Amino acid sequence: MPDIKRAGTDVTIVSFGKMMKIALKAAEELEAEQISAEVIDLRSVRPIDYNMIVESVKKTNRLVIVEESWPLASIASEISFMVQKRAFDHLDAPILRVMGGDVPLPYAPTLIEAYLPNPARVIKAVKEVMYMKA
Repeated sequence: MPDIKRAGTDVTIVSFGKMMKIALKAAEELEAEQISAEVIDLRSVRPIDYNMIVESVKKTNRLVIVEESWPLASIASEISFMVQKRAFDHLDAPILRVMGGDVPLPYAPTLIEAYLPNPARVIKAVKEVMYMKA
């Protein structure tokens, strides 16, 4: 069962695992800019409680998904599909995914930092779905 780690009204951020730290840090930084992010921790990817995500999107009208994996065949892709299927009319912006790069995971620490999602990329995505300048 997912857990709402932070209630919000402007945008829904969904994540799981170690990327939750990134999602929560981004939400904290967004709060300083008067952007209220609801952060949902999936806690499980099988099964996924789509209803909780959909209800949050119906409230916020925007969705950003943060995941560490490659974009192709990801959990974020599946969530995006189900939300657009069940709540398309509630979306005020396209769903954005903040993912790892579409390349093999690099070895060098500086390249790993560039590959993985980080708070700055999440904040940029949130501002994009809110039609704000980053």
